[in-house]
Amino acid sequence: MSILYVSPHPDAFPSLRALIAARYGEAGDGPGWGGPHPRICLQPPPSSRTPFPPPRLPALEQGPGGLWVWGAPAVAQLLWPAGLGGPGGSRAAVLVQQWVSYADTELIPAACGATLPALGLRGPGQDPQAALGALGKALNPLEDWLRLHTYLAGDAPTLADLAAVTALLLPFRYVLDPSARRIWGNVTRWFNTCVRQPEFRAVLGEVALYSGARSVTQQPGSEVIAPQKTPAQLKKEAKKREKLEKFQQKQKTQQQPPHGEVGGPKAEREWVEPSLFSFLPDVSGAMPDSYSPQYVEAAWYPWWEQQGFFKPEYGRPSVSAPNPRGVFMMCIPPPNVTGSLHLGHALTNAIQDSLTRWHRMRGETTLWNPGCDHAGIATQVVVEKKLWKERGLNRHQLGREAFLEEVWKWKAEKGDRIYHQLKKLGSSLDWDRACFTMDPKLSATVTEAFVRLHEEGVIYRSTRLVNWSCTLNSAISDIEVDKKELTGRTLLPVPGYKEKVEFGVLVSFAYKVQGSDSDEEVVVATTRIETMLGDVAVAVHPKDPRYQHLKGKCVVHPFLSRSLPIVFDDFVDMEFGTGAVKITPAHDQNDYEVGQRHRLEAISIMDSKGALVNVPPPFLGLPRFEARKAVLAALKERGLFRGVKDNPMVVPLCNRSKDVVEPLLRPQWYVRCGEMAQAASAAVTRGDLRILPEAHQRTWHSWMDNIRDWCISRQLWWGHRIPAYFITVHDPAVPPGEDPDGRYWVSGRTEAEAREKAAREFGVSPDKISLQQDEDVLDTWFSSGLFPFSIFGWPNQSEDLSVFYPGTLLETGHDILFFWVARMVMLGLKLTGKLPFREVYLHAIVRDAHGRKMSKSLGNVIDPLDVIHGVSLQGLHDQLLNSNLDPSEVEKAKEGQKADFPAGIPECGTDALRFGLCAYTSQGRDINLDVNRILGYRHFCNKLWNATKFALRGLGKGFVPSATPKPEGHESLVDRWIRSRLTEAVRLSNEGFQAYDFPAITTAQYSFWLYELCDVYLECLKPVLNGVDQVAAECARQTLYTCLDVGLRLLSPFMPFVTEELFQRLPRRTPKAPASLCVTPYPEPSEGCAVAVASDRCSIHLQLQGLVDPARELGKLQAKRSEAQRQAQRLQERRAASSYSAKVPLEVQEADEAKLQQTEAELRKVDEAIALFQKML
Repeated sequence: MSILYVSPHPDAFPSLRALIAARYGEAGDGPGWGGPHPRICLQPPPSSRTPFPPPRLPALEQGPGGLWVWGAPAVAQLLWPAGLGGPGGSRAAVLVQQWVSYADTELIPAACGATLPALGLRGPGQDPQAALGALGKALNPLEDWLRLHTYLAGDAPTLADLAAVTALLLPFRYVLDPSARRIWGNVTRWFNTCVRQPEFRAVLGEVALYSGARSVTQQPGSEVIAPQKTPAQLKKEAKKREKLEKFQQKQKTQQQPPHGEVGGPKAEREWVEPSLFSFLPDVSGAMPDSYSPQYVEAAWYPWWEQQGFFKPEYGRPSVSAPNPRGVFMMCIPPPNVTGSLHLGHALTNAIQDSLTRWHRMRGETTLWNPGCDHAGIATQVVVEKKLWKERGLNRHQLGREAFLEEVWKWKAEKGDRIYHQLKKLGSSLDWDRACFTMDPKLSATVTEAFVRLHEEGVIYRSTRLVNWSCTLNSAISDIEVDKKELTGRTLLPVPGYKEKVEFGVLVSFAYKVQGSDSDEEVVVATTRIETMLGDVAVAVHPKDPRYQHLKGKCVVHPFLSRSLPIVFDDFVDMEFGTGAVKITPAHDQNDYEVGQRHRLEAISIMDSKGALVNVPPPFLGLPRFEARKAVLAALKERGLFRGVKDNPMVVPLCNRSKDVVEPLLRPQWYVRCGEMAQAASAAVTRGDLRILPEAHQRTWHSWMDNIRDWCISRQLWWGHRIPAYFITVHDPAVPPGEDPDGRYWVSGRTEAEAREKAAREFGVSPDKISLQQDEDVLDTWFSSGLFPFSIFGWPNQSEDLSVFYPGTLLETGHDILFFWVARMVMLGLKLTGKLPFREVYLHAIVRDAHGRKMSKSLGNVIDPLDVIHGVSLQGLHDQLLNSNLDPSEVEKAKEGQKADFPAGIPECGTDALRFGLCAYTSQGRDINLDVNRILGYRHFCNKLWNATKFALRGLGKGFVPSATPKPEGHESLVDRWIRSRLTEAVRLSNEGFQAYDFPAITTAQYSFWLYELCDVYLECLKPVLNGVDQVAAECARQTLYTCLDVGLRLLSPFMPFVTEELFQRLPRRTPKAPASLCVTPYPEPSEGCAVAVASDRCSIHLQLQGLVDPARELGKLQAKRSEAQRQAQRLQERRAASSYSAKVPLEVQEADEAKLQQTEAELRKVDEAIALFQKML
C-alpha cells in the first residue's frame, strides 16, 4: 500500500497540490506512475520508516520499503493520471512543463512574499510594497495568456493549472481584494473555474476569496511561517536568481524583433507602485528608442479602469447632477456570449469608442454601456456539443434543469471572454454596468414586456409557416438563415445524411386531369419533389389561355386518394415553365398565401425532425431527402416523370447547424407589427429619429411598409422561457381547448397571477384551473429589442433610467438595421412612449483588400488580434487546421493566405488598427481592408513617438508651459503658421465628429502631425532652439508644447494608448490638470492656439530661409509625389479598362473611386509643399 503524507493545515498549498493530483488520479485511469491509489496520512512519516531525516511534505512512499518521493512538483506529477501529457501530446507536455516551472520558480515566491507581510508575518528588512509589486509582475504573463485561453494548456485542467492555482491560493484568500481581482480579470476567471472543478472542490471545499477586510490577528497559522534560512541558503538563492536574470536577458537580446517592428528588442514596462493595484505606469525614465505597441499598450487600460475614468460619475457628485455640456449615452450592440473578436467587432468598437471618448473629453456626462447577449441557439449548440464530447449525453438525457445548470456553468467559465477582448481594443466601457440578457434585472423586463403586449393583443398565438431547422428541432429567425446561391446542379452535405443531397435542379412531372377522355395532363415543375405528397391544388394564371378550359376541373394525385382542384391566381408567372404551379400550403410561403386566398387545406407531411408523416407507404417515415429519391423513382415507374434540368436557385441553410431550412406549419407566438412599424416609420419622416447615412432611410421605410408579423417562439431550453400558460379548466361546462386557440392561453408575471387571470376569464374558481407553461423560449432578438431600457431596470424607476433613457446614439452595422434597430425603435415607442435614441449611425461591412466578403474558405478572414500582435504565415495556416473547414477547403484557404499574406501579418498594435479602421469608414461604402495600410499607421505611431522624443529634448528638463495655449505676441511667422495649422486641424476634427465623417478627422490629424509638424515645423526648430535669441527660443518651445499637447488630445479618441503614453511624459500647464488624457478637455477652436487661421498656402519661405535645407526637403517631397502619381496612374488605368464597369463589382468600383480621390488629394498637398520650397531656392 502506497502512502501519501501531507500536512493537515488548510493553507499548506504544497500538500493541497498533491491531494488534488491524487483526486484526479482516482477519477482517471489511475496515477501516472502506474501504482495503486495511495492512502492519505495527515502527518509526517515516522522516522523509523525512512532511512534519512524526514522529508518535507508532501511525501509519497511507494509501498513498504519502496521508493520515496517528496516535494509537491514530483509527487503531483506521479499522482496525476496523464503525467505531463494530456490533450495535445508532446507539444502540450512541453507547454505544461513550462507553466509548472513558472509556477514553482515565479508564482510561489511572489505569492508567499506578498501574502505573509499582509498577514503580519513580515521578516526584518522586508518591504511589503515591493513584495506586492513582485506579485503583480508574476501575474502579468498569466493574465496575458489567459486572455484567450480557458486553461493554461488544453481544454481541461492539467498539471500546469494545478501548480499555478495552488501557488495562488494564499493571495486569493488573503491579499487580492475585489478591486485587485477586477484588474486581474482573466486570472480570477481561470482561478474560479479551476477551483470549481469536482477534484479541486473535493480537497479545497468552497474557496472564500479575500473580501478586503481582515483583522491583523487573523493569521493562517504557524505552519505557514517559512523556516528561517541560513546565510548559506540565502547566498545560494541570490546566485540562482542572478544566474536566471542573466539567462533571461541573454534570451531577450538574442530574440529577433517580429516582422514589421521598428527598432530592436522591445522595452519592458516598469511600474511605479503607490499600491499594487492602483498603479500608474512609469514614465519617469528615458523613452525607449523606438515605438513598441506591446510596450505602450501593456499598462494603461487597468489604470484607466481602476481610476474610474470610464464611469459617467467621474468628476461629478452623481449622474443626475446638472451638466450644461449635456449627456451622451450609447449602448453597445451586445455581442454573443459565445462570440470571439472579429473585424466587425473591431470596426464597431473603434468607431463607438472614438465617439465615446470625444464626448467624454468634451465634458459631457458620458456612458457607454456594455452588455452581452445570451445567444439562445448558438450557446445551446455549443453546450450540447460539449456535453456529447465529454460525457456522451444529449440535453434530453440530462433533463431541462440539469442542462440549464450546465449552460450557466459554461457561461461562468467562458462567457466573459469577449469582454476581455474588447478591453484589448481599448474600449472605454463602464464595466460596472455590464449586463447579460439573462440577468434577473433584464429577465424581469422581458417578462413585463411580454405580459403587457399579450394583454393588449399585440402578442398573439397562431399556426403559421416558420423557418424550421430539423437538426436544432426549432424555429429560427431570418438572420439565422444563410442563403447559398447555386448556379445549377450541386451536391450539398446535409446533417444526418451519409451521402450528399442534390440541389439546383428542376424536376417536371404530370398530373392527369380528372375525368379526361383524352388522357389530358398538366405538367408542373418543382425543386423539392418530395413536397408533392403535400400538394392540395394546381394554380394557373387567370388570363392564361392554355388553361381556360380547365376552370372547375381537378387533377388526380398519383399516390393519394384525393383530387387537386385547379385554381386561378394572379401570383402565377405565365412565362415560367408550363405556367402551372403545384400548391403545397404547409411547406411554402407563397403556396400558403394562395391557400389562404382559396381556402385550401394545409396538410403537413413532415414532423419536426424532417421525417414524412400523413403520407402513404412506402413514403411514410422516410427522412425528407430519402423521400426525394423515392418519390422521383415512383413517378418514373408510373410514367409521370417529364424531365429534369439545371436550375439556378437559393438554398436556405441554418447558419448554426448547416441544415437545410424547411418551411413548416407550427403554432407559435407572434408580435403584431403593423401599427408599431407605422410609428417607427413616421418618427424618421418627422425627423425625430435620424438615420445616417441617409441612403438607409429608403430601406427603413420599405421594410416598415412591408413588415410581417414577427415569430418570437423558439423551441429551445436556453433563453427566456415564455411566460404564457396553456389553460385546462376542470369544469364540465367548459370544453377543452386546443393549442392554436388563443383564448386558452394566459400570460402572467408569475404562475399565481396567470391562474387568477384564467379563473376570471372562464368564470371559475382558481382551484379549477390547471396551467402548463409553454416549453418554448423567446427569440433572442426580443430581449435584444428591449436592451436600451432593460439595462436600466425598466419598468422600475431608477436614476440611470431617468438620466440615460432615451439614449443619444445607436451605432452598428447596416446588416442588422431591421433585425435589431427597427425592433428597438418599435418596442421602445410601444412600451415606454419614447424613442430609444435620437440618431442611428450605420457603418459598412469589412471586406478584404480585393473587395471580397471575408470567408474562412477563401482564407481571407482576419482576426484583429493577429493584426494587433502579428502572426506568421504558418500561424495563419495553423488556425485553419483548428477551424471547422472541410479538408478540401483548407488547401484552398491556405493558398488564399499565401497570396494575401506571404510573410504573415506584421505586428501593428491596437492604436494603428483603430486609426486605420476609422480612416476607412467612408459613409455608405464597404471597407476593403488592406493590412499594409494598417502597418502604415503603425509607422505613423513611430513618427509620433520620435517627434515627441525629439520635442522633449528640445523643451529641456526645466521647461514650464504657460498657463494657457494663447500666443504671447512674440511668435515668429513659422510659429504663427504652425499654430494656425493646428487650429485648422482642431476645427476639422470637431466638425468631423459632429458629422460622423471619420476619414476627414483622421486625414486632418495625420496631415498635421506628418506633413506640417514633423516635415516642416520640427525642421525649422533645430536652429532656433540652438540659437542665441532666447526670446525666440522660448516662444518656439511654448508653441512646440502647444502642438504636442493639443495634437495628442486630438488623436486620443482614435489612438488612446500611444497618446496617453506620450501625454504622461509632458509637463502640465497647471497642478490641477486631469490625471489622464482620456478625461482632459478635447481641443476646441475657441482655445486660442492661433491669432488667426492662416492658409496653408501662406508664404512662410522668408522665415524658413536658412533654417531648413530646401533641396533636401524637395527631394523627399518629390519622392512622395512620384509614389502618389504611380498609385493614381494604376487606379486610372484600372478604371479605364473596357470591361471594368461590367465585370468589377459595384462596391469595388466605389472603393477604387475613393482611393483615387484620396490619392489625388495627397498629390495636391505635396504639390503645394513643393511650390513652397521651390520659392526658397
